[in-house]
Formats: sequence, structure tokens, C-alpha cells
Amino acid sequence: MISMKDISAACGVSVATVSKALNDHKDVGEETKERIRKCAKELGYFPNSSARTLKTNRSYNIGVLFVDEAPQSGLTHDYFASILDSFKVVVEAKGYDITFINCNNQRKGRLSYLEHSRFRGVDGVLIACVNFKDREIEDLVKSDIPLVTIDYRFPDRLSVESDNYKGVADLVKYVYSQGHRKIAYIYGVAHSDVTDSRLESFRKTTEELGLDIPEEYIVGGKYRDISNAAKLTAKLLSLKDRPTCIMYPDDFAAVGGINEIKARGLVVPEDISITGYDGINIAAQIEPRLTTICQDTRMIGRVAGENLIELIEKPKTTATEHIVVEGVLSEGRSVRKIR
Repeated sequence: MISMKDISAACGVSVATVSKALNDHKDVGEETKERIRKCAKELGYFPNSSARTLKTNRSYNIGVLFVDEAPQSGLTHDYFASILDSFKVVVEAKGYDITFINCNNQRKGRLSYLEHSRFRGVDGVLIACVNFKDREIEDLVKSDIPLVTIDYRFPDRLSVESDNYKGVADLVKYVYSQGHRKIAYIYGVAHSDVTDSRLESFRKTTEELGLDIPEEYIVGGKYRDISNAAKLTAKLLSLKDRPTCIMYPDDFAAVGGINEIKARGLVVPEDISITGYDGINIAAQIEPRLTTICQDTRMIGRVAGENLIELIEKPKTTATEHIVVEGVLSEGRSVRKIR
């Protein structure tokens, strides 16, 4: 294994000078730095991570925790995958690596989330797509490890979330502006801040617009479940006084709605209008193009990464904020204008 001593001998300089050059100290000239770096690369030198951890008291490693239980969730979920990709770009640019925190609850003798974070010596943790009421999550949140949560708020902890309340409000107002008064809403039944915020927004926004929405128009469904969305769509379309527009909890669920609508010989949006949520790639590929809210996943991931690193590197001066990122309404062509 190549050491600084080997580089020192090859370059004819002291070990201290090699160390300063590799750590970009100002008291070593640029020409000397470049010569030492080139030599280190040619010799195949890599800094020892354990030594760096002892020196800086940081592992330069960030844990990522998610639980992949539902269909199309975790790394296969467009929303979280995009956030994680953006987060990864930011932290790697700052010199940090990513470790996935073990979440296999079935393995005998497995470490808890907190224990695994301690074992890996992570400097911070990103938590997304989990049951935030889980005792293990709460234990991790109560620890002294810097962390950021996605779409969930804990007191005195950093969080980044999409503006779900405004997103649903924007959708309702757009549908209303197109002349619709019979608006149904299939909401995700998962008990989460996201669901609560969206459902509250739907009820309050329709009330503010003077709409009297029948309770049978508001039904709980599953996120990202095409089959379940199709069944609930059939139920809504079978009502004696059926809605003119159905809002779905996400773009995948909207596909299930479209399938059922087509199976009944109906056409979107001529016979029934629909909206999705998320703004994933499939929304732009559906014909007609789906009316939806495009969540700014790149911004969410970037803000989460930047603020978590600030919290790690400057804990005394960095505030634990609740940061909200707005989405953008994509009008699409799946909502018909009623005159």
C-alpha cells in the first residue's frame, strides 16, 4: 500500500510537505502541489478513510434510510428516486459518500436504524419513504445525529417537503376555472403528513369556492396502485349523479382511472376529466397529456443535501428549518372546459 512516505521519497520533499499538498494548504506552492498530486496518482496513492476520520472527526459518509414495502416505492418510486439522485449529486460534490441504512426487519439479529447509523459512523442521515411513527425512526430522530426528513416534520429537526397543500389547491382551482363543479377526489389512505395536507386542502379549497362536494365523491385509495384506482373509478362512474372530474392521488393511479374509463367506452376528457399528481415522466406520455402538479424533486433533493451538510459542518450556526418547495401546475389536456 502506497504511503505518504513513498510519495515523499519519489518527489524529494518531506512527508509534511506531501500532507500539506494533498490537503491543499496555502503554504505550499501550486507547482509543488501539482507535482506531488501527479506523483501520488501515478503511484496509486489513496488517502486512508480511517485516518481522515480520526483527524477530522467525520466519516464523510451520509446514511440514507427508506423502507421499500409498497409497490413502486423506494428506489423504484419516480418521486423518491429523483430526490435521492439530486441529493446524491450534491453530497458527492462535497466529498461525502452514501450508505443505505439497513431496513430488513426480517433478518435475525438485525441492527436498529440508530444502531446501524452508529455502526457505520455516518455524519448524518436522510430519511424518506418510511413509517415516521415507527419506534426505531423516533429513536433515530431523538439521537444527536444530524438528519433531514422528506415530507414529514419533527420538532427541532431539519425537514424538506413539497407544498402539498398549495398543489392540491392549485389543481382544484384550475378544474373549477374550467367550469367543473362536480369534482371527486381519490386520496391516498396512507397516514402521513402528505395525505393529511392534501385532503385538508381539497376540503377547504372546494368550500372556499362555494362547492358542496358530496361525501361519496371523496374516497380513500392507495398511492401508485393502478388496479385500486380502476376499482374506485368504477365506483364513482356508477353513481347516479357522477362527477365531471376525478382527481387522483398520483399519476400512476390516474393510469388506472384511464383504463377503467376506456373500458366503459368513455373518453378523456370529452366524457370525464381527470387530474394526477407528481409530474413524473409518464404524465407527459399519457394521451391526452395529463393535467397534474409537477413536484420539484430536483430542488427538494438539492436543498436537503445542502442543508444537511451545513448542519453537519456548522452545527452551531445552522438552523433546523422546515423548508417547503412549491410544485408547478401542468395544465395538460385531460381537463375539459365546460361552458
